[in-house]
Parts: sequence; structure tokens; C-alpha cells
Amino acid sequence: MKKIKVLIADDHAVVRTGLATILNTETDIEVVGLAKNGIEAVETALAAKPDVVIMDIRMPVMDGAEATRELREKLPDTKVLVLTSFGEADGVALALKSGAAGAITKTAEDAELVTVIRNIASGGKYISLDIEKLLAESPPVPKLTPRQHEILAYMTKGLTNVEIAKILSIRKDTVEEHVNLLLAKLYASNRTEAVAIALRKQLI
Repeated sequence: MKKIKVLIADDHAVVRTGLATILNTETDIEVVGLAKNGIEAVETALAAKPDVVIMDIRMPVMDGAEATRELREKLPDTKVLVLTSFGEADGVALALKSGAAGAITKTAEDAELVTVIRNIASGGKYISLDIEKLLAESPPVPKLTPRQHEILAYMTKGLTNVEIAKILSIRKDTVEEHVNLLLAKLYASNRTEAVAIALRKQLI
């Protein structure tokens, strides 16, 4: 019987080893790698070619949403299952938009996790009820000015305030003011979070 090859990416060692122990007791599942950040997840996946990657959202170096995007580009046959804590709605939404096949909370029962892995490995999709509720309770879509939409679009491309100012022929200070207003309207603490929220709410 062909086993489902699984890679676990989480920045907490206790989570990685705990999940590996649970999954390795299943006769049809084999853990082929562990990673502590997004970059390691991508590199390990390229080498191990897993069927499913269990991806934490909040990780250092590269977060789970970005790692999901890269994996879907480089290994389109590999499925990503987002594993998340409460309060990470924007990261989860971005990962799903980037091509994750499912999302489940870290409080899920072992049996549910195993069932979901089998489901998405065979081409299915799954979002737990907890995740659906988390996404539904996120703040409403804010109203942005045309200029803010324009600046937000450049932010998604990774441009700096100086680069945006040059393209739009406006002062850097003006761009900074718009960015600060965007962060406030989107309830974001930084540019990366603002972009994630904007993508989830389809503002760009």
C-alpha cells in the first residue's frame, strides 16, 4: 500500500515531534520531514516530495502563507494543510488564497487531523468549522480612496515608500501618511499584515 508522505512545518519542536508521533502510528501515513520555518519547509519539500505539508502560519524567516505560495508554484502536486491557532485569520486567508487545500486548528482531535490529511491527499478540500467562524468574525471591508488602492497595490509588489513615491511622483512623506492610514483602516500592525488583509478582503 502506497503511504501518504507528510512534511510537518512548525516553529515549535514539541508540535513537530508530537504530530510526527501521532501520524507515524497510522499504517498509511509516513512523516518524511520536519521543518522549523517556511524556508526549511520549502527546501525540505523539494527534496522529499511529500504528498501533504502541514503548515503552521506564524513561523520565523518565512511565514506559512508565503511558504504555501512558493510550494504551490514549485510543487503543484503537493497539498498544503494549514495548521493554525486562533487569531490568525489573515494569515490563514492568505494561505488559502495562495492554494492551501485545507485549514484546521491546533485544537483539533487527532482523528480529525488524520482524516483531513487523507482527504486532501486524495484531492479534497477541508476547512474546519472553527476556521470558518474565525474568518467570518474578522473586521468588515474598509473603504479606501483611489490613491490608497494604488499605493496598496504597489505594497503587494514589495515596493518601498521611496520607490512608490518615485513612481507616483509624490513626496515620500505623503506615501508614508497614506501607508499609516492604510494600516489603521485595515487594523494591521505592519505592511506585511496589511497586504495579507487586503488580499483576503479582495481589496486588490
